[in-house]
Amino acid sequence: MAIARFKKVTMECRDPERVGAFWADVLGRTWKAYDADSGGVFGPTPRHTLWLTRTPEPKTVKNRVHLDVYAVSVAGLEVLGATVVLPAGDGRTWTMMADPEGNEFCAFLRDELPEDRLPGLVADAADPRAAAQWWADLYGVPVKHSDEGWSSVEQVPDMPMRSIAFNPVPEPKSVPNRMRWEISVPAYADLEAAGARPVGPGVYADPEGNEFGVVLRRS
Repeated sequence: MAIARFKKVTMECRDPERVGAFWADVLGRTWKAYDADSGGVFGPTPRHTLWLTRTPEPKTVKNRVHLDVYAVSVAGLEVLGATVVLPAGDGRTWTMMADPEGNEFCAFLRDELPEDRLPGLVADAADPRAAAQWWADLYGVPVKHSDEGWSSVEQVPDMPMRSIAFNPVPEPKSVPNRMRWEISVPAYADLEAAGARPVGPGVYADPEGNEFGVVLRRS
């Protein structure tokens, strides 16, 4: 039975103003500070929000969750403050880049940008099939398994993005994720019964250990 609905994407960073302004430019959205330590990159609906909060912790490892974005050119993203981590090629149709604080994202080039420049979320996983199936069951939606080893969850309730993809990686998770997504559920007990574990106030971890935010909904 489906218990979860998508709410928004969240990110921890050392300078929300700088990082928020960057992502607003990349996504064609609007940055608005809430206070000195947080703010949002706002799109056409609350579900399109990218919420940023300040953390004193520096980024030390590759993020296990990242965004896929559409862009006209790599050079245009570099002008905004992005850097190239891994160029397209060797079968890759995307360029791996990093924002001003080193948070990775993948840029897919398009001659014309769609209204929504954020097609998906991607999470690293030791077992992509199991991770995707767990989230698909939580959302009550289909799961897609590829021959290349990745799996994806699609048609997520209230999520404006096309999919959440899970990619296989050999390295274990070693630090809390700086980027997460937030969901709403009718009761925390439903999550725990499904196999999630609480790791902080309003924060749970899936069986892979990836943290996600949780809020209760009334209906």
